Amino acid sequence: MTDRALERIKVLVVDDNHHMINIVKTILRGFGIKQFVDARDAVEAFDRFRSEVVDLIVCDHAMPILDGTEFVRMVRSADDSTNPFVPIIMLTAYSEKSKVEAARDAGVNEFCVKPVTAVDMYRKLSSIINSPRAFVRSREYFGPDRRRHNPAGFKGEERRESTGFSKNMVPVNEVMKAGG
Repeated sequence: MTDRALERIKVLVVDDNHHMINIVKTILRGFGIKQFVDARDAVEAFDRFRSEVVDLIVCDHAMPILDGTEFVRMVRSADDSTNPFVPIIMLTAYSEKSKVEAARDAGVNEFCVKPVTAVDMYRKLSSIINSPRAFVRSREYFGPDRRRHNPAGFKGEERRESTGFSKNMVPVNEVMKAGG
């Protein structure tokens, strides 16, 4: 990950706390990111997301009207979503297992607990860029493959119809190359 590559990225920062928006933007500027769009709630964020091309979303979980999990579901599956493949990092002060699982099940790429540090944010951003996960579509879920391990060492019986990418799995790096 180089500063030169990151300076072309546009990030949508969504948080109901203006100070937290500034903290996140300051951290990301330290990595070389220069372009930002911000929103104070999920409704405003979805409007901004539909009207501007963004390459990454950093979203708070606990917000009024719609929470971050509901916002992520809209980005991933709404008919008028302009880029359901956009990487999303969820920020929250609530790190209970149920919150992490809800965010994962909504389709976040990464989950970061507040107070966020530059090291934590860099790890999440680096993971999204350097180790992108394929997207999976099923009746109940659309988002990055929730499995983080490499199944190459799996020794058990294969229960899937196919061991390769199915028509429902799209490698995110292929989407990014195609300009998605």
